[in-house]
Amino acid sequence: MTFLPKWLTFLKGKEVVIANAIIAILTIGGQQLFSFFTFSCPCHVGQNLIYGLAFLGVPALILLIVGYALNNQTWRLVMGKSSHFERESSSNWLLKYKLLCFVLCSITGRALVAPVTWLAVTLINGSYYICAVSEYVPVHYYGAAPNVTASERSRILATFPCGQLVPPELSRARDEVILLLRYQSQVAGWLLIAVVVITVFLSYCLASCFSPLSFLHFRYWNSYVDNEQELFDEATEQHSRLYAMQNVRKFFGFVPGSENVKEIRIPSLREWQAISGLAFLKRVDKEHYDYSLLHDWALKERASGKYLRIDEDPGIITQL
Repeated sequence: MTFLPKWLTFLKGKEVVIANAIIAILTIGGQQLFSFFTFSCPCHVGQNLIYGLAFLGVPALILLIVGYALNNQTWRLVMGKSSHFERESSSNWLLKYKLLCFVLCSITGRALVAPVTWLAVTLINGSYYICAVSEYVPVHYYGAAPNVTASERSRILATFPCGQLVPPELSRARDEVILLLRYQSQVAGWLLIAVVVITVFLSYCLASCFSPLSFLHFRYWNSYVDNEQELFDEATEQHSRLYAMQNVRKFFGFVPGSENVKEIRIPSLREWQAISGLAFLKRVDKEHYDYSLLHDWALKERASGKYLRIDEDPGIITQL
């Protein structure tokens, strides 16, 4: 009975690590499916390099952008106001920029999980790298096609990723070239993993050394920020619902879900037209906005008009 609570206690506070592990696993699975269903080297001079690098770099770039876009902290920084850093003492200014650098590093670190995983897995697999650089291998080391021109040699080398296109007398040279390129690709993949792991470890060490907070204070800060965000989200949901409820009540005369509704309001054609259409954020004054057309209508119009008592004949409508 105590096994599960112990595991929950151990995992508490490690949500980021768990999320990064899930992202990495999903990226590996996606890369394998992507390679199986879509990758097919053209085996043509000049096209192999572009094709291979595109499959290596473009998905990694997309994953990096998505990683930034899906992180709420990114939008906090983008939509934040520079005025928060003005008119501050030098000590507070330095502290804020230290924390800003820490947040930037944290955002970048999370965004890099998927693209680095993609690059590492594709390099360890070797197929993309073999396709990209096959025509640039110095094949004369293997004694293959010694009496052909440079352009013809490049054409032959470009076909090496496609075994069915290689002449039988070059099969052994082709196998040796593929082994060489796979070796290079896998070494590069493991080096990338090693560099990333060392960089992440050193970054965390440096961040801890230069952090203005102690270890326990930093853990408390993280816990406070998480709890504050959770409570803020709950209050935002309830506040916005209550605020919207007032505007809906003013338009229809009742609130959905209310019991003992005795009358409803009959909106006029002009009022329907006023709240219809595209809703854009509208600035009312220096401090406030209208969030929708209904919100704008509710602030400007009086709750007058025709009302219908629901326990009466539908033909009997009262005017206020």
